[in-house]
Amino acid sequence: MGILGGNPKDEPLHYGEVFAVWSSLIADYGMISGYQTFYNHAGDEDLKKIIEDIIELCRDEVKQLEKILKTNGIALPPASPERPVARMEDIPPGAKFNDPEISAALTADMGAGLVACSQAMGTSTREDIALMYGQFHMAKAQIGAKLLRLNKTKGWLVPPPLHVDYPEK
Repeated sequence: MGILGGNPKDEPLHYGEVFAVWSSLIADYGMISGYQTFYNHAGDEDLKKIIEDIIELCRDEVKQLEKILKTNGIALPPASPERPVARMEDIPPGAKFNDPEISAALTADMGAGLVACSQAMGTSTREDIALMYGQFHMAKAQIGAKLLRLNKTKGWLVPPPLHVDYPEK
């Protein structure tokens, strides 16, 4: 068998995999601290629960990504600091994110995360890396579905213009 024929964990990472893992890790670091800030601004309890779920997802991803980089002797990117819990009432109204804005940002991030995971899966030569990103993709898709339902339920969804095909007379 060739260099890429044994245990995937014994195979070297190629530069694209290194970049994908490193980029995912720095993105997760940023999302954790950013979403902690969103949590402080959020008023809706359902939205706060989803934010907690996303932060937990990011923390799970961080553990796996850090392990891969450390195992392969690759320096970790700088991590953003954890954000303290703040009282929503202490945030001035003009400086506060509102719930629909927070939900829209989360939704956009989940969509971008799906694309990034798909690209990492498609460019991986190591099966373990491709499968890991497949798991990340599935988790992001599930949270994306929860966000879609929340946006519809709360009236926060701003749909694009709808195409209605009228029958000819």
